[in-house]
Amino acid sequence: MIQAVFFDLFETLITEWKEGGKKASYSVESLGLEESLYKREWHARVNERMDGTYLDHPTVLRETLKENGLPIDEQAIKIIHEQRVFVKSVAFENIDESIIKMIENLKALDIKIGLISNCTSEEVEAWNKCLLPSYFDDVVFSYQVRERKPNPAIYLIACNNLNVHPKHCLFIGDGGSDELRGAIEVGMRPYQATWFLPSSVSDQLYGFPKLKQPMEIIDIVKEKE
Repeated sequence: MIQAVFFDLFETLITEWKEGGKKASYSVESLGLEESLYKREWHARVNERMDGTYLDHPTVLRETLKENGLPIDEQAIKIIHEQRVFVKSVAFENIDESIIKMIENLKALDIKIGLISNCTSEEVEAWNKCLLPSYFDDVVFSYQVRERKPNPAIYLIACNNLNVHPKHCLFIGDGGSDELRGAIEVGMRPYQATWFLPSSVSDQLYGFPKLKQPMEIIDIVKEKE
């Protein structure tokens, strides 16, 4: 019997993409870093950004500049940070109706609903302003608990918060951060959410059942009763 359904956030419940492009974007050109160098430095710090090792986004920018021998321009950092917060907030607007319908159906079935998201603080500033929080029984943001997917601890924290055993839980995510493997390794039943993904991306992940529409989750829960 399914007692809880845990969701990833970005590209599962909300999406940053529309018609093949980002809904919004920002530039770090004013920092004086070449874009390729910036991206390399940014991705090199992904684990430490997700698990809260870095206090905040400006701290990451300052360290990147320092390590590359560039001056630290606090005004430029402030502007870029504000732009990033805005860009990330856009994904929380106009949440797809099929997502809301699915969640409302889960609530009607008396299923607990949790969130497990790898994220940094600036990426989810808009969370409490969107439609989703009122539906969730618990929310686990990686930067807050100092753990990240696919490490077992973050899934177990989420299960403990809802007082459920992993074997009675579904995990739904687009598959980023190796999250589906992490879920199955703690005993959850993982499914890949593909509704926001182009097939060229979703088809790269093998070994997990794929969901094309959010309401398929309701059918799965009912089958497991």
